Amino acid sequence: MTDTTTDSIKTPANDTIIEQAEGLFEQAKGALSDAFEATVDAVKEHPLAAVGIAAGAAAAVAGAAFGASKLLAKDDEPAGSSKPAGSSKKA
Repeated sequence: MTDTTTDSIKTPANDTIIEQAEGLFEQAKGALSDAFEATVDAVKEHPLAAVGIAAGAAAAVAGAAFGASKLLAKDDEPAGSSKPAGSSKKA
């Protein structure tokens, strides 16, 4: 014997959750669209500032990547392989 009241309760709850998710998705879509339009308008109004910001962001990402690669390279060196300073000079 199946419980029909339990089955009928689950369906509307699932529909409500789906409807809420769809509503949140539409809100997020609208917010992203508005933000993108505002960004495009700002770039059109101030193109040199936008280029400067993009260059600064690229430099920051490149600097972080360089620093991370140096840190990871240190981890790869064997413990006894570090050379004292000035040991590469010839007499």
